[in-house]
Amino acid sequence: MRTKKEKKNIWMTLLLAVGLVTILFPLYMTIVIAFKNPSDMTTNIAGLLSLPKEWSFHNFIEAIETTNFFHTLWNSFVITAGAVIGVIFLNSIAAYAIGRNMAKSKYFKGIYLYFICGMFVPFSMLMLPLVKEVSIMGLDNRFGLILLYIVFNMPINTLLYTGYLKNIPIALEEAAYVDGANHWTVFWKVIFPMMKPMHATVAIMTALSTWNDVMMPLVILSGGDESSTTLPLAQLLFQSTFGTNYNVAFASYLLALLPILIFYLFAQKAIINGVTNGAVK
Repeated sequence: MRTKKEKKNIWMTLLLAVGLVTILFPLYMTIVIAFKNPSDMTTNIAGLLSLPKEWSFHNFIEAIETTNFFHTLWNSFVITAGAVIGVIFLNSIAAYAIGRNMAKSKYFKGIYLYFICGMFVPFSMLMLPLVKEVSIMGLDNRFGLILLYIVFNMPINTLLYTGYLKNIPIALEEAAYVDGANHWTVFWKVIFPMMKPMHATVAIMTALSTWNDVMMPLVILSGGDESSTTLPLAQLLFQSTFGTNYNVAFASYLLALLPILIFYLFAQKAIINGVTNGAVK
């Protein structure tokens, strides 16, 4: 007779097995179809599931040339890196000013609530006026996208940074002031280094959301600099043009998947720690 704990373990194992198959099967199909020649594609299920008769990289070469892969990859890297750096420096400064003053000032408390309310405003509401404004200001390019990502990430990052600041004793800052330090010195020499765990959390969240974003580059770059096209946007445009050429399309999707997969493999420890750090009060 199995105990309740053993039955629970069996169900958990079954659920994990189903989840594993759900993840691995689409990945298997993507790899198999990407390496197949169009002549190997059949309507037979067994034929679709079978391995390629000849492993060919022709589909990947065509996908790279069609989507201008390395150029769009560079654009995504520049935009993501710029957004991460800007978010860490600018959002942490704003959060520090708010977090250390909102307990004794209604003005800073109001600013904090104003920033937090930004999390509840959907991008679709701001999309049309935003497109018009960035076009007038000449920001419908990579630099404009970086600025927008810094602004749109400020609400959640203000919440995270101010919450983490509660764990840093004010006595450390007071000791630095006694030694003759000013506000900027205290922040850069004392507070900023102590917020490294939260910097990692913010960097990971910003990098993943920025790299995978399609909507903002789609509407911002639609009337601007097409040379700034990001990798996800290039995949969207590619799909609308070559959606029926499954071999090349799947090769293109696999190429787009590789950078973020490599990032995750190298940063998985930091990602797990970042999720834990993001749970601070």
